[in-house]
Amino acid sequence: MEITYKDFERVDIRVGRIVEVQDFPEAKKPAFKLKIDFGPEIGIKASSVQAPGAHTKEELQDMLVCCVVNFAPKNIASFASEVLTLGFKNTADIGWVLITPAKDSVEIGSKLT
Repeated sequence: MEITYKDFERVDIRVGRIVEVQDFPEAKKPAFKLKIDFGPEIGIKASSVQAPGAHTKEELQDMLVCCVVNFAPKNIASFASEVLTLGFKNTADIGWVLITPAKDSVEIGSKLT
């Protein structure tokens, strides 16, 4: 299905820094709970990610990640995931490899254009 550039502009993808990582044993599939800082305009938001197997908690701490910040919150096992953290399926079929900028010089809160 083709979309227009105007459709793409409606998706607000921002870079944020993971400031907290917790195990999420209540989730159906292995997952972590994240707190992600998007800077003063958006603040700190929560996200659930199926990243165990692709990332460790230690690796995720302070990592820059790309997220859709304008979706409605989604309840996952009574946890409100406020943003969609973007990633690709791991080739080992274990967890998602999260999208991160190639350089740390990207300012948190920056919008993908």
